[in-house]
This record gives sequence, structure tokens and C-alpha cells, in this order.
Amino acid sequence: MPQERVFPFSSSSRAFADDLWEDISSAREAGREISLIVPLGPTGQYSLLASRINEEQIPLDHVTFFGMDEWLDWQGRPFELDHPYNLLGRFHTLFLDLVDPELRPPPENVIFPTPVDLDRSAEELERRGNLVATYGGVGFQGHIAFNEPPSSRWVSVSLEELRSSQTRIVPCAVDTLIAHAQRSAGGNVFAVPPLAVTLGMRELLAAPRVRLYLDTGTWKRTILRILLFGDPDVDYPVTLVHGHPDVRVIADRESAISPLPSAGAKARSPLPVQ
Repeated sequence: MPQERVFPFSSSSRAFADDLWEDISSAREAGREISLIVPLGPTGQYSLLASRINEEQIPLDHVTFFGMDEWLDWQGRPFELDHPYNLLGRFHTLFLDLVDPELRPPPENVIFPTPVDLDRSAEELERRGNLVATYGGVGFQGHIAFNEPPSSRWVSVSLEELRSSQTRIVPCAVDTLIAHAQRSAGGNVFAVPPLAVTLGMRELLAAPRVRLYLDTGTWKRTILRILLFGDPDVDYPVTLVHGHPDVRVIADRESAISPLPSAGAKARSPLPVQ
């Protein structure tokens, strides 16, 4: 079972930023180049990390950032860099543009999956050979990156097939469209892109460490428990982290509260709060 930590909401972003900082600063001190797989959800950690990088004046030329996924339009094509659903663009806005220009990584050290070259991320990860961690969020129905439940009435995917899945184009699940419509499109599901390109579970689980962060409260209370206490299941892809040698789950207090209403008592987190 993965280890877990629970934080007040504001501190979960700080914990994420601190974890990234530890990888970046320790590698710099040791003179090592590293690669990190990173999400664009959660995002609160990035401004905190940028501030610390600027304060400490740590260059990022030794780090390669691999985005774990990217939105696509209905024709399977990426959006322009300044489009709100372009995740590479969001990574620049929320993180890289906040870092002092002289400290930023070179452009070739920021790699997001692309439908025009599905194997690029995996090939670059293999070529560099220095992946140290996969950082990610967890979706409402258990997706990590855009590895959503793959089975339908027409298709059945086994655990081993999902575990060995590679970078690919995927349709977004209805749950995902609704969640993003609620958070970023005023409830308009038609404004949310219907497709995405995602790193596969093979790439994500190849990292020596996996760190997962949940910070959207009621949306994540049930999947947190499925992740921590359930068995590996293709209906909840994140459960495939079970069996990985080094997994940690970090949740905010609101996500750790029981998903069921309390009977006459104030609901409290069943997990220890640090």
C-alpha cells in the first residue's frame, strides 16, 4: 500500500514544491543531470518553486522537465501555445516564465508529448537515462496523466496491457470532461477538448519514485481511498502504482475527509495530518 501524508490545503502545494526543490537542488549540488515527469494539475506548487529558485539563484540547465500529457482538439491536433488548453503553454505561464531568464532550462529540456511524434518522450527518457521521479495528480475516476479507464463495451484491456501502455492519443472520459468543465469552463462541457495525448503507464511507472498529490477536496475523497486500499484495477488506472517500490500519496485535509456524511458528528480525516 502506498504511504500517505495529509496536509491543510495551502500546505499541500508547499509540500509539492518542497519535493521538487529537493530533487532539483540535490542534483545541482551533486553535479548530476536529472529528468522529472511533471503534471499540469495540481499547479499551485509552481509559483512557490519559481520563487525559491529565484531566491537561491539555482540554474535549471541540469533538469529536463517531461510533461505527462497534453490536450488535443477534436481532430487530434495540439492547440496554439497561448491557448488556455495548451499545457506546454500553461507550464510556461505558471512556472518557467516566473523563473529569472538566466536560470531557466534550455528549450530542449522541456518536452511534452505530441501527436506528431508519439515516441519522442519515451525515446528522450531512454536516451537521457536519468529519470528520478514521476510527479502527478489523480483524476476523479483514477486517471494519472490521461491514462483513463480504457475498457468499454467494445474494448477490454488487461492489467498487464495497461501497465505496459505507451504514449498514445486517448478520448477523454465523460467524468474528465465534466470535472474540467466545472473547474475551468463555467460548466460548459463543449468547451473542454475531447482528446489528449498522454505518456503511458510504462513511462510513468519507470521512475524510481512516484509522488501523487490530491488537492481538490470532495472530488477526490473516494478515489483517495480506492488508491490507498484497493487492488490494482483497470477501472482505476492509478491503482497500478501498487507494487511500485517507492510511492507516496500527498493529500490535502479536505480530500482526506470521509466521503460519506457523518451521522451526528463532525467529519474528520481518518488519516494522520502532518
